[in-house]
This record gives sequence, structure tokens and C-alpha cells, in this order.
Amino acid sequence: MTLHVPPTRLGAPHPEEYAVVVEHAELTVEAGREQEFQEVFGKAREVLAEADGFRWAELLSCVERPRVFLLLVGWDSVEAHTAGFRESERFARWRALVGPFFAAPPAVEHYRELGARFTG
Repeated sequence: MTLHVPPTRLGAPHPEEYAVVVEHAELTVEAGREQEFQEVFGKAREVLAEADGFRWAELLSCVERPRVFLLLVGWDSVEAHTAGFRESERFARWRALVGPFFAAPPAVEHYRELGARFTG
């Protein structure tokens, strides 16, 4: 199967110049606090959105493990997350909102998008 990639317009950035790095964070919340966490996360998402290099965020709940959430955050680069956000006062504000709910430290990794998403 061949993926069709539209030609780059003259002067337009190449795909690698605007590729998104996706933070994948597995968050385990204390039992019985799942709903409260989801409500507070709305405020925490606003703090994330203020960060330089932030593109988007999505929070998913695990069907099989109701205490586990998957946080996906699009960043301009790994550094935008690790140095720009994690070393800023915004991270302290974000962590003050969501940190009290964590039953364990979040497991965080970064992924690079390889192409467009498939949609039905």
C-alpha cells in the first residue's frame, strides 16, 4: 500500500518541520476519585493550553482498568514538553491540580506521528 502525500508547495514547510510529538502519559488515580479527577482535569487542561509548544490534549479513560487514564498531548517537540513546560511554573500549577489524585507516578513517553490518521 502506498500513502499519498500531497506535493509540498513552494515555500511551504516540509512535513518534518511541523510534525507533532505526542506525549503518552498513563495516569493511575486513587480508587473512588475517578470522577473528581475528570472534573479537575478540565482546569488542568487550561494550564496545559497556556504552554509554549502545546498543540492539543486528549484524556481517555481505560475500559478494563477504571482507575487508569491515558493522557495524550501534542507538542511541537520533546523539548517543548520536557524543558519548556516541565521546567515552568505552569507545570507546578498543573501538578498541584492533578497530582493529589495520582496513586502512582505517571508513566510518560514521547511518540512521533508518522502520518495522517485514518478515519472511516
